[in-house]
Amino acid sequence: MQIFNRALTGTLAAISLTLASSAYAVDITGAGATFPYPIYAKWADAYNVKTGTKLNYQSIGSGGGIKQIQNKTVDFGASDKPLKPEELDKSGLIQFPTVVGGVVPVINIPGVGNGELRLSGEVLANIFLKKITKWNDAAIKALNPNLALPDAAITVVHRSDGSGTTFVFANYLSKVSKEWNDKVGADTSVSWPAGIGGKGNEGVASYAQRIKYSIGYVEYAYAKQNGLPYVTMQNREGEFVKPSIDSFQAAAQYADWEHASGFYEILTNEPGKTTWPIAGATFILMHKNQDKPANAKEVVKFFDWGYNNGGQMAKSLDYVPMPASVISLIEAHWKNNLKGKDGAAIWQ
Repeated sequence: MQIFNRALTGTLAAISLTLASSAYAVDITGAGATFPYPIYAKWADAYNVKTGTKLNYQSIGSGGGIKQIQNKTVDFGASDKPLKPEELDKSGLIQFPTVVGGVVPVINIPGVGNGELRLSGEVLANIFLKKITKWNDAAIKALNPNLALPDAAITVVHRSDGSGTTFVFANYLSKVSKEWNDKVGADTSVSWPAGIGGKGNEGVASYAQRIKYSIGYVEYAYAKQNGLPYVTMQNREGEFVKPSIDSFQAAAQYADWEHASGFYEILTNEPGKTTWPIAGATFILMHKNQDKPANAKEVVKFFDWGYNNGGQMAKSLDYVPMPASVISLIEAHWKNNLKGKDGAAIWQ
């Protein structure tokens, strides 16, 4: 399988890509989620022969993306945490999904490879709650009777920035652990009971790669790029499932985009025997009323190209592309809601 081939380091990643030159190019800017960074970069690379637009995307985390679009410092924000309809209305925003992917727990236990360690949602929550502190804890051994687990302290690695990946992960833990829901909850930033923080999916991947006996959580492409062993998770049906585009697709099929107000959908802990339980869509945020309609048009042109030409690229990075029926809903949403100062539709 083709893997995203850019080096992802522990520092914040950014796309700053000058596409095909043009005297009439309109520069566009975006900021936010690190979860979709690999596919946005890949789309932008492929798009360079199609337009003279310069695209600058700062991969700073969903919390930063939400703040920047609310403050109108970028043309679009990106967030893995969907905003509720009332939040969108308050800020004068629309949102739309781009791809679905999976958040995966990753480990650094010498001698334990991809998918060899099995965890349940409850055990995973108890590790992050600091109730389970050793890899050979009885609860972990019960799920892994044939695995030699070390008598070593667990180091938890989590996000230090406002993160939609954190929201997806914490939302899942809130659904499978009452104690997590009561004590920690789910948001882009939470009060972590334990661990060390890294900035972005890149930062967590970097820490998890370097620290022995650690566990963290990242978007799947980052786990693969960094060679981090992932965990096999027990899903809602009691089945043990590995992360893959097929198990993400199994979760994605439960999204009812047509009836989701403001495209608000959360895909954690969905039913189905083959479903990966920590799945989620990632979203783009834009202002309904555009001060810079030319910029807004370039943004939607880019994502429209990604939807209609970038599906295979998304699959190569184990994201689930939006089906044609959802793309049609999104394009209609652009046409009906994105307006210039004169009230004219941005997208025809």
